[in-house]
Amino acid sequence: MNRAEKAQVIQDLHDKAQKASIALVTDFRGLKVEEINELRSTLRQNNVDYQVVKNTLARIALEDSQHALLKDELRDTCAVAFGYDDPVVAAKELANFAKKHKKFALRFGSLEGKYLDADQIKDLSELPSHEELLGKLLGTFNAVPTQFVGLFANLLRNLMYALKAIEEQKQG
Repeated sequence: MNRAEKAQVIQDLHDKAQKASIALVTDFRGLKVEEINELRSTLRQNNVDYQVVKNTLARIALEDSQHALLKDELRDTCAVAFGYDDPVVAAKELANFAKKHKKFALRFGSLEGKYLDADQIKDLSELPSHEELLGKLLGTFNAVPTQFVGLFANLLRNLMYALKAIEEQKQG
């Protein structure tokens, strides 16, 4: 790799790190190319970039980003996943992949500039996603008017029963 190619890789990584809300470092040793491609495909569908990086280039690229705290931890072979939208989705997809492939490991990460170890990433992956939380919130908002309508309908029904009973009493 010549100097211009290295500069381009550094710039691309830096741009990704600047835009990403979460950066997760993984160990992929022992995985087959097909497995890595499967992971990349899954992550790409969720707006997460997954890139194998040279540690020296990654250190330079992460220098002036919110994920700069990761640069001192980069050792051995590693790949970085950059999540742009919902940080939980990136953590969840990588944790699910790690469950299926024992050679794959989550090492550490950065969530908006805060360091995450492997256990914290696992905990993050167990949280509901943004869409799930919105669904629960909307369900809660919808429950109040629905219950009000049901309560009002019961009152009207009881009133109708009472009027019907009065009518029957007067006829009988």
